[in-house]
Amino acid sequence: MSFALVSVILALIWVMITANTSELNLLLGWFIGLMALWFIRDRISTPKFFKKFRRVMALAFLFFYELILSALRVALLVIKPNLKESLKPGIIAFPLKVTTDVQITLLANLITLTPGTLSVDVSRDRKILYVHAVSVTNKKELISSITRGFEKKIIEVFS
Repeated sequence: MSFALVSVILALIWVMITANTSELNLLLGWFIGLMALWFIRDRISTPKFFKKFRRVMALAFLFFYELILSALRVALLVIKPNLKESLKPGIIAFPLKVTTDVQITLLANLITLTPGTLSVDVSRDRKILYVHAVSVTNKKELISSITRGFEKKIIEVFS
């Protein structure tokens, strides 16, 4: 992957952020992306940069996928006729594999930003994250989905 291709990807991100799809705005985003990459060219080793970039993008796509999926789950819970019967709120103790403060914070924020879940607290030894979920039918399944999803991708980004 070349710097030009990454600058095009940055231009598309620019267009999404600015919500302006004009050709001039796309060109401006491409130019800004190219200039940003040019300024940091001495600080990044190209293969490592692109590997890290792919991992970050994979984490971002996973987050947006989980965001949409969980929003649909919460919407289905709300429209069910017997709301009291369909809600099974609970707090789970999620064992952490991530170790640094940045990784724990990122995981907690991704969980909180996903509808239906909320990071409540981290244990003093930073080995357990307490997570509240709107509907906990299977604690092991919820823990497994966080481990295989967000936590795995965070570990990949920071490795």
